[in-house]
Amino acid sequence: MRIADLLERQRPVFSFEFFPPKTDEGQQTLRNTLEVLKDDAPDYVSVTYGAGGTTRNRTVEITKTIKRDFGIEAMAHLSCVGEPSERLVEILEEIDAAGIQNVLALRGDPPRGETAWKPHPGGLSFSVELIRLIRERFDFCVGAACFPEVHLDAPDRESDLRYAREKVEAGAGFLITQLFFDNDFYFEYVDDARSAGIDVPIIPGIMPITNYGQIHRFTDMCGATIPEDLERQLTGRADDPEAVAELGVAYATLQCSDLLARGAPGIHFYTLNRSPATRAILAALRAAHPWTRAKAAV
Repeated sequence: MRIADLLERQRPVFSFEFFPPKTDEGQQTLRNTLEVLKDDAPDYVSVTYGAGGTTRNRTVEITKTIKRDFGIEAMAHLSCVGEPSERLVEILEEIDAAGIQNVLALRGDPPRGETAWKPHPGGLSFSVELIRLIRERFDFCVGAACFPEVHLDAPDRESDLRYAREKVEAGAGFLITQLFFDNDFYFEYVDDARSAGIDVPIIPGIMPITNYGQIHRFTDMCGATIPEDLERQLTGRADDPEAVAELGVAYATLQCSDLLARGAPGIHFYTLNRSPATRAILAALRAAHPWTRAKAAV
C-alpha cells in the first residue's frame, strides 16, 4: 500500500526504520529481529541507504524480503550519493520490479571520512531533483525528510522550509522528521510548515536512547539537541548502560504519547536494528492509546 494513502485512511501510523547490515551475521540478526517485530504489526518498515551507496544492493534485497517474506509494507530509501542519474533509474526499476510502492528520496550524507557533500559528476545535487526524477518516470509514493531543528546546511529556518515546500511541490506525499527530543520543536515546525504552504502529513521520527555514547554521536552528526534535564539524567547514568536504556525507553514512551495526544499522524521509530526498546514503547502506546485524546490532527 502507498504510505500517503495509508496516512489518509488511518491514524496513527507506526513504522520502523532499519539499516542494512554489512555482514551475513548481521543479516541473520536483522532477520531474527524482523521475525519478532512482525508480531507487532507495524504499518510499514523502511530500509536505509548507506552513505556513498555502500549498502545499495542490500537495501534493495532487504526491502524485497520484508515485503515478500514477512508480508509487511516496505519503503526503500534512495539517496543521490555516489551514483550517476542512469544508475539511480536502474535502482528504481529494480525496486519497482520487486513490487515496492514507496521510496524515501534523500540527498544523502557524505561518505564516511568525508566532511563535505559532493554530487557525483553525472548525478544529482539535491533531493528535490531526485523526487522530480522519480515522479517523472515512476508511479512510486515518494516521501522526503524534514528538519525540526533546521538542516545543518541550511542558513536559517525560512530557507529550510522553502526547500521542504519544493520537495512537496515536486511530488513528495509525506515528510518524516529528523530525530528530536523536544516535542515543541516538532509542533513549532508543523505550524511553520503549514504557514509556508506545506500541507502533507509530517511524521515525527523518534530514536529511543539505548546507548549514552551513541546518542551523542548521532546528535553531533545531525545537529539535534538533547534537552538539559534529559542530558543531566543521562549523564548521571553514563556508567550504567542498562539504566541509560531504561531511561531512554521511558523518555521515548512519554515523548511519543505526548506527540500522539497532540495530533501527530504517527511515529517513525529509528530502531538501530534493535527490537526490545521499540517493542516496549509500541506496546505501551497501544495499551494507553493516547491518540484518542487528540483534539486535532497535525
